[in-house]
Amino acid sequence: MSKRRARSNKTFLNVPVVDAGAKGKSVAKTETGEVIFLTDAVPGDVVDIQTFKKQRSYYEGKSIAFHTLSDRRTEPVCKHFGVCGGCKWQHMTYESQLYFKQKEVMENLKRIGHLELPELTPILGALEQYNYRNKMEFSFSSSRWLTLEEIQSEELIDDKHALGFHIPGMWDKILHLDECHLHPSIGEEIRLGVHAFAKANNITYFNPREKSGTLRTLMLRMASTGEVMVVIQFFQDDEPNRVALLEYLKNAFPQIKSLQYIINEKANDTIYDQDVICYDGRDHIFEEMEGLKFKINAKSFYQTNSAQAYELYSVTRAMAGLTGKELVYDLYTGTGTIAQFVAREAKHVVGIESIPVAIEDAKANAALNGIENTTFFAGDMKEVFNQQFIDEHGAPDVVITDPPRDGMHKDVVQQLINLAAPKIVYVSCNSATQARDLALLNDLYKITAVQPVDMFPQTHHVENVVLLEKR
Repeated sequence: MSKRRARSNKTFLNVPVVDAGAKGKSVAKTETGEVIFLTDAVPGDVVDIQTFKKQRSYYEGKSIAFHTLSDRRTEPVCKHFGVCGGCKWQHMTYESQLYFKQKEVMENLKRIGHLELPELTPILGALEQYNYRNKMEFSFSSSRWLTLEEIQSEELIDDKHALGFHIPGMWDKILHLDECHLHPSIGEEIRLGVHAFAKANNITYFNPREKSGTLRTLMLRMASTGEVMVVIQFFQDDEPNRVALLEYLKNAFPQIKSLQYIINEKANDTIYDQDVICYDGRDHIFEEMEGLKFKINAKSFYQTNSAQAYELYSVTRAMAGLTGKELVYDLYTGTGTIAQFVAREAKHVVGIESIPVAIEDAKANAALNGIENTTFFAGDMKEVFNQQFIDEHGAPDVVITDPPRDGMHKDVVQQLINLAAPKIVYVSCNSATQARDLALLNDLYKITAVQPVDMFPQTHHVENVVLLEKR
């Protein structure tokens, strides 16, 4: 162990930071070829580095001195930057963020997929680089994370209550947020209001190790329509304090159209197997896009950047090139947002999704919007999407697929090859797994368009849309 630690803890001086890497890290490279991943530097910096971990082909480390600061740097707007972990690129100019996101997409498609690509299309950046998230989830803790400065100071810290985010990689450590620039101002007001009310009324916060306390999580959903949903998860039902807090929210924030709560005494705080109880208003809010209304409940999936979701779906629809005569399959349809967004330009859209509740939402939203040319099916994609299903519902002219981060199951890819639809529009939140799938389709399809879309400014995440046309 001691020898391994000795090899891991090395100091490198005057090392240039040359690139942005995976998961929001930056890449430094020494004159002798050592590669070091950092979390606190920007491409263009020149730094001294202390490593703390050695892998086979690279080190992980931290910057201990800066000799040159990159032109790509900017001042982070949030006081919690560097500790929170939610906005890892806040110290990088937005222009540079877009550059490295597009670079990652193109390199993954070429390096992993070995794909022949069309002329580069510039990434679609976001007009709003802050305050764009329509859904936020915060955790309560009775023993908040203390910063290094607080630990080293001799001041007595009386208030250890936290309402904020988990420290990356630590399930029981919560950083209290005095500010957050990811969500609209109404979310900030509600979060700070809840914390102040709970503190003033001595409502206890959850302790995950001791399995005690009242307040557990706070979910906010803030639609582009201005409607707000608040869902508070309680570990134990302290009825007087529960009612007092909910009444405070009801009276203080008229924007809240859906005020709900959950009593969850199980070990984890996931809500999908829990009863959500409506205290005031509706059990849903409405999101709107291009005249379409989408009913969003506490468990619904909806893209967390409403403005950029419109851009993403517009790109998808444009690539599909619909004329009103096409049968479209929408694989991994979720709550059917893409299916309904393209339906007015298609003959019929068939959506498939593994989560039954999502399909019920899709059907309800289609009915709400008066869309009659969509049909939705629930089931495991690799089981449902087979030849029998195609024989029953017809061979599609266009397939739209928007799988989770892991990409498509190999059986689904094989079925796409067997199907040989004229066009496939592949929407992805992970260009690495997208590249893997595209390589499998490469003998039958040619890539004719690639369009990255930035859904999450200040982070390394990027969506990518690819148009495949049969060779």
